[in-house]
Amino acid sequence: MAGRYDDSERLPWLETVEEAYQEPRRGRAVLFLLLALLVAGGAGAFFYWQRHQSSRDGNGALIAAPPGPYKVRPDDPGGVRIAGEGDIVFQTSQGTTPQAGINVAALPETPVEGTKHSAGTASSANASKSATIALPPPSPARPTTQRSAAAAPARAGEGAGELVQLGAFPSEGAANIAWTRMSKRFTYLAPLGKLIVPFVTEDGKTVYRLRVNAGGNGQARDLCGKLKVAGENCFVAS
Repeated sequence: MAGRYDDSERLPWLETVEEAYQEPRRGRAVLFLLLALLVAGGAGAFFYWQRHQSSRDGNGALIAAPPGPYKVRPDDPGGVRIAGEGDIVFQTSQGTTPQAGINVAALPETPVEGTKHSAGTASSANASKSATIALPPPSPARPTTQRSAAAAPARAGEGAGELVQLGAFPSEGAANIAWTRMSKRFTYLAPLGKLIVPFVTEDGKTVYRLRVNAGGNGQARDLCGKLKVAGENCFVAS
């Protein structure tokens, strides 16, 4: 009936407005993110595969070695040579011993003329060239009377010439060996003859002096000078 309000009828303009249902956008954003990650991963995998695939163009066979030796000596094994390298100054600064020496053969080796003796004394002088001469020890307390008596005529037989001492040795055999070596090396010593003089030192030891008679003071100095140049030790005995 018109004019009456029915409770069953709804009045939409008086009802509370309900919000329309909308699908949440969060799930859509997550879906887009997953799709983006998937696309990026696929692109990265594709580029990685292309890069490694291009470097694997070999067949896996072993590389054959070239013919010939694998080590070859260079034409100049010493490297770059510096000016002055190898000279005596560089060798000495590097701590090495320079191979320097004196050429003895280049020196004039003229035989030294000895004292001329008469025909009567020539045989006795030749007989006493290799004689062992005994000298008295400096200590008078030792029994050396016979040795002093035997040494007196021997010193008288040395003549007026100067003596050159070639060395002092612990035994007479060592002195003889030294004389053999030196007379073979220096042929001008052999004609002079040797004198082996025993001498007792202050501590009681006996040494054997090896000497030669040069015939004069000037000849003795010249002879000792030649021997020193050749590397030998000597001095003119008084």
